[in-house]
Amino acid sequence: MIEKMMALSGLLLAGVLALTAPLQAGDVKIVPAQVTPQIYMLAGEGGNIGLFTGADGTFLIDDQYAPLTEKIIEAINSVGGEYPEFLINTHYHGDHTGGNENMGQGGALIFSHHNVRERLQAGSFLEAFKMKRAAVSREGLPVVTFAEGITFHLNGDRVRVIHAPHAHTDGDSFIFFTAANVIHAGDLFFNGFYPFIDVNHGGTLKGMITGVDRILALADNDTKIVPGHGPLADKAELLRYREMLSVAHARLSKLKAAGKSAQQAIDARPLADLEETWGNGLFKGDRWIELIYSGV
Repeated sequence: MIEKMMALSGLLLAGVLALTAPLQAGDVKIVPAQVTPQIYMLAGEGGNIGLFTGADGTFLIDDQYAPLTEKIIEAINSVGGEYPEFLINTHYHGDHTGGNENMGQGGALIFSHHNVRERLQAGSFLEAFKMKRAAVSREGLPVVTFAEGITFHLNGDRVRVIHAPHAHTDGDSFIFFTAANVIHAGDLFFNGFYPFIDVNHGGTLKGMITGVDRILALADNDTKIVPGHGPLADKAELLRYREMLSVAHARLSKLKAAGKSAQQAIDARPLADLEETWGNGLFKGDRWIELIYSGV
């Protein structure tokens, strides 16, 4: 268990460094893990990619960073997929959309919630990581956007893309492969650690809980769940994550209602009993409270 936690922490640290320093693509491996005969999770640097292959075309969920596009295509080809015809962005962050321009130039048709297109088109600044991103060129912008969701009928499945309002950001979507019984949760789910919540761009802890509840309502004990970050999961693991979010929300909401500042909330150590399990990833509890308190 300790070795697993250390390995996970190492992967997460690498992801943070990629947000704050130039990515060295040569050091990154894109590793496909088979989820079903047609669905794979591709792990590399940044958010987990979802891959769905079949006669109707290759369907990709997120695309990590631009320097990794060639390696991502090689990984897709290695499991029998072709160049993606369809690309869905789960939200706007660069570790999930950094390859958009390359994919768009290569012919992929890009889909997203309409707020994702707006963020990509305008450029953005992530205060938590001091990371500024320039506006994305026309080739990397979604050409089809939606408000509540969209459904794809391809490769023998009905693929539902469902918007979760004001969760990780203001433009999150998760993807449900109804026949395969697989869900790609995007960054609604950080498996094994406190999640980043982008409160400066519409994210809230309460919205995260609501979004996770919507995923849980669709899942059963056989559902395989691809998290935005962390290892492949099932419903039981998502339930444990949801319980952590709920406990944190109840405790932080109480402190906020009492008029406590973020620093006073940190000093109260409301997450002390959660730290050993959930504080070994992107953030320790104190830093997590600092980042999300305004969005509780």
